[in-house]
Amino acid sequence: MYDSLTLDHLRVLIAIADSGSFSAAARRLQRVQSAISQSVRALESSLEVVLFDRSGRFPVLTPQGVALVADVKQLLREADTLKAKARAMSAGLEPELALAVDPLFPNRVLMDALHDVQKQFPTLPIRLITAGLGVPERYLREGAVSLALYSLETTGAADLSAQFMIEIEMIPVVAPSHPLAALAGCVGRDDLESHIQLVLSDAGGGSWSRGMVSSKVWRFADQHVRLEFLLAGFGWCNMPVHLVADDLEAGRLVALNLREQPGFSLSVHVVQKRDHALGMGASALVAALKCHLHHLSRASVPGQAWSIALGPDQRGASR
Repeated sequence: MYDSLTLDHLRVLIAIADSGSFSAAARRLQRVQSAISQSVRALESSLEVVLFDRSGRFPVLTPQGVALVADVKQLLREADTLKAKARAMSAGLEPELALAVDPLFPNRVLMDALHDVQKQFPTLPIRLITAGLGVPERYLREGAVSLALYSLETTGAADLSAQFMIEIEMIPVVAPSHPLAALAGCVGRDDLESHIQLVLSDAGGGSWSRGMVSSKVWRFADQHVRLEFLLAGFGWCNMPVHLVADDLEAGRLVALNLREQPGFSLSVHVVQKRDHALGMGASALVAALKCHLHHLSRASVPGQAWSIALGPDQRGASR
């Protein structure tokens, strides 16, 4: 019996419920009243339930009609969403925007850019993977994501196309309870070698060799877990300034003044496959990221949590 139901029948029901009469619904839908009455009869026949009490001057929803109106409104909203999504996909919007992001990238910038994309394409699903040290590139190569934000320190392959996004300032830090924090003046390489260095590694245990100083190394696959161990005083490491700025200000961490290398910067790029054309959502995200990073660079002041360059930069780095 439900096969004869149409969205038009349902819209007539909602128009009557909202306007209060068949005639008002007819004016709203720009139809003759007899067509409205016919739609209601067809709907009641399909549902096998009386929706309106017509004994008075104006039709009144029956208890069954009241119970169904909320469900009908939800069904119509879902139908409108489905049609909007289909129209967007036919215009070039991808079914899903999937991206992998290294935690080095400032989360606030990413959220602002994704908020812009959400406003522009409200039906576009987002799948966000956060992982570091080669994982974003692996997802990109496997086709699990269409975009990846990470450092190109360990790659440079010709089959990938990269656009420079941001240069992250990295500094060596340690908990104030750690012995290194008590050293006066500059800290030398010999001071670092005997203390545990907390480094990031991929799932297989591999890590970047540049910046490895200590003979004792603890490896972590998660940036935020490493931060917890850092705060607990297990060792020292290089951290993105924007991730530890609050801890430095609150005194939960101390910046080390290294004699050989006081700090460095790490370039993060947005990367895609050269043979893969970006959909409308991914293109909008790249544009939004550039826009927010541009605003951030214009508002930058000395000592800020990160620095931004607006042109290509291929300097190496480590963490």
